[in-house]
Amino acid sequence: MFQTLYSYFWWERLWLPANLTWADLEDRDGRVYAKASDLYITLPLAFLFLVVRHLFETYVATPLAGLLNVKEKVRLKATPNAVLEKFYAATSKHPKQADVEMLSKRSGCTVRQVERWFRRRRNQDRPSLLKKFREASWRFTFYLIAFIAGMAVIVDKPWFYDLREVWKGYPIQSMLPSQYWYYMIELSFYWSLLFSIASDVKRKDFKEQIIHHVATIILISFSWFANYIRAGTLIMALHDSSDYLLESAKMFNYAGWRNTCNNIFIVFAAVFIITRLVILPFWIMHCTVFYPLDLYPAFFGYYFFNFMMVVLQSLHIFWAYLIIRMAQKFITGKVVEDERSDREETDNSEEEEEVAKNGPLSNGHPVLNNNHRKTD
Repeated sequence: MFQTLYSYFWWERLWLPANLTWADLEDRDGRVYAKASDLYITLPLAFLFLVVRHLFETYVATPLAGLLNVKEKVRLKATPNAVLEKFYAATSKHPKQADVEMLSKRSGCTVRQVERWFRRRRNQDRPSLLKKFREASWRFTFYLIAFIAGMAVIVDKPWFYDLREVWKGYPIQSMLPSQYWYYMIELSFYWSLLFSIASDVKRKDFKEQIIHHVATIILISFSWFANYIRAGTLIMALHDSSDYLLESAKMFNYAGWRNTCNNIFIVFAAVFIITRLVILPFWIMHCTVFYPLDLYPAFFGYYFFNFMMVVLQSLHIFWAYLIIRMAQKFITGKVVEDERSDREETDNSEEEEEVAKNGPLSNGHPVLNNNHRKTD
């Protein structure tokens, strides 16, 4: 049964144009072709990336955070309360008003105290500023190096200037050593992102991030199997061209360098929109959708590759919407924030001090004073 499934999976009509077989892509006459077995190395490399990342964050990113004066906000811890903790862990981190009133009766706290407890408890679970800075530093370093390496791989190739060269002689296109390592490193990195996504900073687009990582891994792997390497290197370099700008903007944001962050963000937004919403769909996808049909009839691999490109492009449109929202805040004079991040919830410091001095309750009600303060 396994052999049957294996045969169906590697059926030539799925991967190659008509009248071509895997025998046509066997190494001969000095030509070397991509092989599925080449990708086995990406899994151990992915775990190596996780080790390198840990060392980088410990010995490079953390000292750098100290130099840039990345400071943590003081977070007040939620007072231990078994009733509220059980509801928080098992039911919801954001209780409805009816739940708050019910918990108030069960725990012996006022409604306001219950609301404050949940705010503090949620803040405790939010990632620290240092964690965010370390993560952004690692991604910035990789994306910058990957972009420079990617440009070195493709800038002297004829298909960088003439996209019709991408398909010249396809699929009888010999693989270059630089293409091999570019593919292995990029795919290994995205495997490492997928492996670490559960422990990384979670944002509002968590599901979209998973879809992106999976789609990217499938797209890179398939383009390797089907020898779409020339198109694949162009696509990977195009994506890396803006990612390092976003991560550097985050780093300066966490360090409190607002003007630098905002200026880099504007550059990032421009590069992102040009590369992901203009160059990718109107040049690269035009190249992968129309040019191959001049050489051979459409086959499953052709449809599958372009379908995955559409999935990525849909995610780009979603993220472009968030980027434009942030750009609007910048133009109107507001501080640019990552739209995907949860905001820190704050307590009323004056009320906290008063409660600490006079006790939490007086005749069953919160103690009040004559100072003006924000409403919880």
